[in-house]
Amino acid sequence: MTATVASHRKPRQHPLASLTGGTRTARTAATLALAGAATATVFDGTGQAASPPTPAQVKGRINALYQEAEVATQNYNGAKEAAGTARQELSRLQDEAARRTQKLNTARTELGAVAASQYRSGGVDPTVRLLLSADPQRYLDGAAVLERAGSHQATAVAGYARRLGSVRQVRQRAEETAERLAATEATLKKHRVTVVHKLDAAEQLLSRLTAEQRQRMAGRDGVGTDGVGTARTARADRGTRADGPLDGIAHGPGAAAAAAPNPRAARAVSFAYAALGKPYVWGATGPSAYDCSGLTQAAWKSGGVALPRTTYTQISSGPRIDRSQLAPGDLVFFYSGISHVGLYIGGGKMIHAPHPGAPVRIAPIDQMPFAAATRPA
Repeated sequence: MTATVASHRKPRQHPLASLTGGTRTARTAATLALAGAATATVFDGTGQAASPPTPAQVKGRINALYQEAEVATQNYNGAKEAAGTARQELSRLQDEAARRTQKLNTARTELGAVAASQYRSGGVDPTVRLLLSADPQRYLDGAAVLERAGSHQATAVAGYARRLGSVRQVRQRAEETAERLAATEATLKKHRVTVVHKLDAAEQLLSRLTAEQRQRMAGRDGVGTDGVGTARTARADRGTRADGPLDGIAHGPGAAAAAAPNPRAARAVSFAYAALGKPYVWGATGPSAYDCSGLTQAAWKSGGVALPRTTYTQISSGPRIDRSQLAPGDLVFFYSGISHVGLYIGGGKMIHAPHPGAPVRIAPIDQMPFAAATRPA
């Protein structure tokens, strides 16, 4: 019965088989339909192949990568400073632990000598020792000394216990500092990798441009891809000529220093002028190369003011200054994340270390998004 029913079943056909004459024709129809849809997409413009980026778009991406690298550089600088502080603290604690351990060992030796002496003399009854003594008065004098020695021993024991506790505390602090240092060094490595990755990506984008495109890019922002043009400008700026002021005021090393609000700021300005043309190297603090916050830190150090290492901390190194009240020597900060800093020299200009390939140079403060200004104190 089952076999008879099975023999009357018909094979299931493709829904389009009755219209196209079979599965093969159905597949052909589906392919043509997809091809038609693709053609329509091309005609309406949505399926066209992406055109290569323009030099301006490449330049924008390169600048973005440099800014991202600078954020990572400031994080690196902060971690490096924290690691240095932790390393110094660890060294100090280790030295202190060694000194205290030496004193502890000396106290242990003294305590052991007293205990051994009392053990040797404590095995005989005091009355027997008095009877056997050839000089009773000498014995009595010795007994008084032993009594005083017992008091001294108690003091020695208390001192030993105190020293032992202090050694343990110092060693505990040293262990905690070592753990903090290890964590900070791991963070330092992470930020270093980020910086290198961003700068490598920017370099790869630059390599895709022709020499002419790179030259045009350099001409638009005043930054040579090899730093040659900027270095020539820097050498001229170190002279006494005016700088083509934006506000009608003559600017140059002497004029800017004279306009500074105090002698410390004047020395910082003079230092910055002397650094013109030196290369940008991320993480560098001089004297042969600088990053942005390394330059401002070194400039103000020449004026006798110790600035912290990063842009994030330098912004709190003095009172905030309104943009309209800027004076030579003030620190000017850029971007919402406060990731770049320059030294104001007047006339709407600053000296700063821009990024790799762009040595320390003079630039208008309008070149980047202005965030805030500080006058170190």
